[in-house]
Amino acid sequence: MTSTFASALDALFADPNIGRDAVYTAEGGAPVLVRAVARRADAISDFGDARLWSETTRIDLRVADVANPRPGDRIEIDGDAFLIQSEPVRDRERLVWTVDLRPA
Repeated sequence: MTSTFASALDALFADPNIGRDAVYTAEGGAPVLVRAVARRADAISDFGDARLWSETTRIDLRVADVANPRPGDRIEIDGDAFLIQSEPVRDRERLVWTVDLRPA
């Protein structure tokens, strides 16, 4: 049985204004078409007395589409290739992965 929250999440990922087509390729695996949602574009970090601004690429992937993303796996969005650069984090409901990407 699908929860109301999972159904709403599916609608968000399917929305063409929010979700985007992406190709996920596990290291050594076959490419899989998935939907991704951009999370945040920039990050501000404190380093001593300085505040550093950096561009980041974070996306959300549904656990139903990508069961176990790992650092080094590849994501292609709109012709741009990225690698997952750190351990993915799942949300509290365990329905969505948030992954940090870096250019491939």
